Amino acid sequence: MSRYILALDQGTTSSRAIAFDLAGNICAIAQKEFTQHFPQPGWVEHDPNEIWSSQIGVVNEALARLGIHASDLAAIGITNQRETTILWDRTTGQPLHHAIVWQDRRTAPDAEPLQAAGHTSLFQSKTGLVIDAYFSATKLKWLLDHVPDARAKANRGELAFGTVDTWLIWKLTEGALHVTDHSNASRTLLYNIHTHDWDDELLELLNIPRSLLPQIRSSSEVYGYTAAGLLGAQVAIAGIAGDQQAATFGQAALTRGTVKNTYGTGCFIVMNTGDAPMPSAHQLLTTVAWQLQGHTTYALEGSVFIAGAVVQWLRDGLGIIKTSADVETLASQVSDNGGVYFVPAFVGLGAPHWDSHARGTIVGLTRGSTAAHIARAALESIAYQTADVIDAMRQDSGLPLPELRVDGGAARNDLLMQFQADILGVPVVRPQVTETTALGAAYLAGLAIGYWHSTDEIAQQWQCDRRFEPTMSADQRASLRSAWQGAIAQARLQ
Repeated sequence: MSRYILALDQGTTSSRAIAFDLAGNICAIAQKEFTQHFPQPGWVEHDPNEIWSSQIGVVNEALARLGIHASDLAAIGITNQRETTILWDRTTGQPLHHAIVWQDRRTAPDAEPLQAAGHTSLFQSKTGLVIDAYFSATKLKWLLDHVPDARAKANRGELAFGTVDTWLIWKLTEGALHVTDHSNASRTLLYNIHTHDWDDELLELLNIPRSLLPQIRSSSEVYGYTAAGLLGAQVAIAGIAGDQQAATFGQAALTRGTVKNTYGTGCFIVMNTGDAPMPSAHQLLTTVAWQLQGHTTYALEGSVFIAGAVVQWLRDGLGIIKTSADVETLASQVSDNGGVYFVPAFVGLGAPHWDSHARGTIVGLTRGSTAAHIARAALESIAYQTADVIDAMRQDSGLPLPELRVDGGAARNDLLMQFQADILGVPVVRPQVTETTALGAAYLAGLAIGYWHSTDEIAQQWQCDRRFEPTMSADQRASLRSAWQGAIAQARLQ
């Protein structure tokens, strides 16, 4: 057996490659940021070719850092920013337009007529999702409607659509494979979570030709091999999962009722709900967590659009910190928020509100408010938004929350993690390996080729780094949550 599994972790702001060994340890990591394009307010784009060049670049860099050849890899697993939408020519392999990123809001006007026409329940019952510009379908429709000749070419079968996983596999195999997995497909607003296939009724409603769409495969199987001349050896591509589903798998949240939160640009809270899709009465998303050996595991998910991005705004927009890591030091200069609440609705509010018209709001400012109070309020906003989603999950599922498993960049912030435990009233547990997104993709690939033999073996590898116990009284928690809800109401008045 070859010594390593290589995970390709293609994220919103950077591409990474991480090599793991049999014990699930990180052996090498390489990362490269790529350009963010903002052609108009509310629009966010990436260059698909730059995504590819940055991703293949870090693959080679990770191999070089380990001092190994591609033949030393047992398999490759892929995890990716999910709803980001790419359309390309099947013959030339060239994109017709920049990728439209999951954060992009240009298609909100396209989503609203679908809601007004009474299609909300149809989409929710079939896809588990709400009708929103967040998902791939409206982005794909926009490309077909606005790129010259795109719709005519699509109708002739000349074009291919994919989320980032599909694009990377197309490039890795030099066009031999046009595939995705069930976890990514379930984020498009075109996939039926009951039939496990693209839904013809929804395709017709959105005027999207089925010929554009990739084949849907399991999250863990050998799909094919890298092209012969690409890495110097052909490597099995054996695992695919959207980033949040991969993080859930990497957190070993493999049993019904386990919950993880990834603190990245946004926050993504996922609850494993087992072998049946669980509808939400609180505008959470019912999604496929993964499909493994023919068995589909489902999840409830709540997405917070702005989490770590609020810290970036403090750095780049306000200039009150020099690096993102400085926010904890600044926020720690005060013992509480001083009555200041910050709702970072820069691109609207995600779950459980789904209000695209809400705007960023700071309330409770007084003459005594300082940069430290604003920094603390910004950090606390991440915890409050997470708590709102978890409340909805508890109500939808009826399941208890024994603990919250956390990962992502902001999970290293001890002040935030302690406040998260306090405001939830349950322990927050941080694992030793916080690169859980990449680790989940590696585990899925490794299971497919026998590198790891079972999910039980994977669960035994999970180890705790630190456990944050709640210390706040129930009365104080209720008072703070009430004030936060008042701030949310103000943000939604914009």
